[in-house]
Amino acid sequence: MLLPRRKTKTIFIGTVPVGGDAPITVQSMTNTDTRDWQKTLRQIKRLKKAGCELVRVAVPDQEAARALKLIVEKSPLPVIADIHFDYKLALMALEAGVHGLRLNPGNIGSAEKVRIIVREAKNRRVPIRIGVNAGSLEKKLVEKYGGITPEAMVESALHHVGILEDMGFDLIKISLKASDIPLMLAAYRLLAKKVDYPFHIGVTEAGPRSTGIIKSAVGIGALLAEGIGDTLRVSLTADPVEEVKIGFQILKALGLREYGAEVISCPTCGRTQVDIIKIAREVEKFAQNVKKPLKIAVMGCVVNGPGEAREADIGIAGGRGEALLFKKGKVVRKIGEEEILKVLKEEIKKLEEEV
Repeated sequence: MLLPRRKTKTIFIGTVPVGGDAPITVQSMTNTDTRDWQKTLRQIKRLKKAGCELVRVAVPDQEAARALKLIVEKSPLPVIADIHFDYKLALMALEAGVHGLRLNPGNIGSAEKVRIIVREAKNRRVPIRIGVNAGSLEKKLVEKYGGITPEAMVESALHHVGILEDMGFDLIKISLKASDIPLMLAAYRLLAKKVDYPFHIGVTEAGPRSTGIIKSAVGIGALLAEGIGDTLRVSLTADPVEEVKIGFQILKALGLREYGAEVISCPTCGRTQVDIIKIAREVEKFAQNVKKPLKIAVMGCVVNGPGEAREADIGIAGGRGEALLFKKGKVVRKIGEEEILKVLKEEIKKLEEEV
């Protein structure tokens, strides 16, 4: 089943198209000290290997801004500079050749400073992401709406979009980040009715890996299911490579992108007569290194197992101390319980080579 997709303008961040009919892109952010350009580049290369398509780097001071030149020259991914407080850092980042800017208008200082940045970005054809964050919303809007509300966040975004549009600038992407999922969802839904610019989506400050994955999957997944979202970041207190992997898993779960192998496995119950928990855990770990879009089924019994396994590219359905091995919908043979993992891994490798 194809999900709906909100119609938006298309912009390019480097060579990567965003919005329109382009695939939803997965991005992350380095957590290295940007001033250490070599260490930052090593992390960017790790992110690229994991599938990352856009990378954002923090620019906290002028030394970091100066390091951007080497980072941009050598990066295998388009680089987006993350700017807060000092508009001069944005100008230095543009001079360094970054492919995109992320600005939080709430802390840049004034409309005039934003205009100075926009003027230079326009000359260089560099897109700007207007990043509204619930935690740094303008005080006057918080007072106007009696708190941090979807309406306040949208008004902030529209105000700064207006500044850019008044200067004839339309290379715009927008994000409305919040750690509160209902707030974030309501803000994006409201803004989606008012503009046709592409959106960057995510749940900010989602938390450590386990809770952060859950919050991100719920928030990002809800928007994507409604057709909202053109780029995404899963914000975790973890290795940024994990953000990329989880981002693609969310897209894959909704049928929006292909990304490596998918393991389906049944919940345990009293009918299970092999150690399905151990088998599923080991297969999932093994499948992380499978690059082809294979569907692998690990099923515990004969009730739903054979039918589900037949729908997969390869899989097993457990029995008493044994399992049936299925491949492309056909039973291949029976396997003793002690051989299940070994045989299944071997067959997955063979199938990956065939695809």
